[in-house]
Amino acid sequence: MKIQRTTYLSLGSNLGNKLENLQLAVNLIAQNVGRVTKISSVYKTKSWGFKSDDFFNICIEVATNLNPENLLDTVLRIEEKLGRVRNTTDIYKARIIDIDVLLFDDEIIFYNNLKVPHPKMLERKFVLVPLTEIASNVKHPIAKKTILMCLQSCEDSSEIEETNLQLKRPVSLVEKYNYIAIEGNIGAGKTTLAKMIGDDFNAKLVLERFADNPFLPKYYADMERYAFPLEMSFLADRYQQLTDDLAQFDLFKNFIVSDYYIFKSLIFAQISLPKEEYTLYRRMFDVMYKEITKPDLYIYLYQNTERLLDNIKKRGRDYEQKIAPDYLEKIHQGYSNFIKTEPNLNTLIIDVSEYEFVNTNEDYATVIKLINDYSISE
Repeated sequence: MKIQRTTYLSLGSNLGNKLENLQLAVNLIAQNVGRVTKISSVYKTKSWGFKSDDFFNICIEVATNLNPENLLDTVLRIEEKLGRVRNTTDIYKARIIDIDVLLFDDEIIFYNNLKVPHPKMLERKFVLVPLTEIASNVKHPIAKKTILMCLQSCEDSSEIEETNLQLKRPVSLVEKYNYIAIEGNIGAGKTTLAKMIGDDFNAKLVLERFADNPFLPKYYADMERYAFPLEMSFLADRYQQLTDDLAQFDLFKNFIVSDYYIFKSLIFAQISLPKEEYTLYRRMFDVMYKEITKPDLYIYLYQNTERLLDNIKKRGRDYEQKIAPDYLEKIHQGYSNFIKTEPNLNTLIIDVSEYEFVNTNEDYATVIKLINDYSISE
């Protein structure tokens, strides 16, 4: 589990559609920095230190996994993405977006271009007023006073006006879901994605215990002989694990994410079992399925067969190396049929064939945004 830290950011804009600029910045911060937990009101202020159009200013509270240096780098990239052209002089100019790191927990940081607490924050009412709204009792680590006390002693006489404008706080996975199940073909990346989500969002992980199944290597060596004992053992193990883990919610975790769902058993059984054995298997499955908690969101990761074979080769499990492309196609078709027959399951299909979400932060952020933006039905 990554350590969650609390940071406070100041955002301002005085060019173009100022409210939209702030909203876009908040959204990008939620996607790339961390969970936005609080947003202040929108305040209108005169430009500070130069003559220009009025600013819209806000402060936000963010829970982040980033260290201070990566936080600053990410903030600068967000400004650049929104069209900010950074000034190379000390002369203040109008800007489409300005994001400053004010506080990072109670740390005092002087490292290269990063100075925290922000060295000028105590001189600026356009920072202290919105910050007081969301963090009045937070202590400034150098002044040793609360933000409210800092505002009361601030000598800045400039006017600041609270507007009726509102920004929408992005909803995090933490707030939206209690249980997410991620599935996909062999080598699609479902376990990796589940682990990444668990690490980043402090979720309880429920991972399939396939490595402990003694029938799995035997099955890939002789599918016809070992199909039934393999599928029965998987079904029993999945049922027991999901029943136990979903019933015992961890109070210190935000939600549950699993790298499989019980219906996986039926999909693989359809492929591997002859008709008579499948009929018996289905009777057992139907009894168990009624007792299993349904996920708030069921995610199917699709990867094309070529990518699947490449992923299987890279992870190097001996018993998987002889898996045929047509077998992977049958599994995908099984999932496709299942999804069509389960309209009451909140299903999100993500084609990750062109995403490198394991090694590319932007691709991972895109996948998380797709999950976060999905509208679940009650």
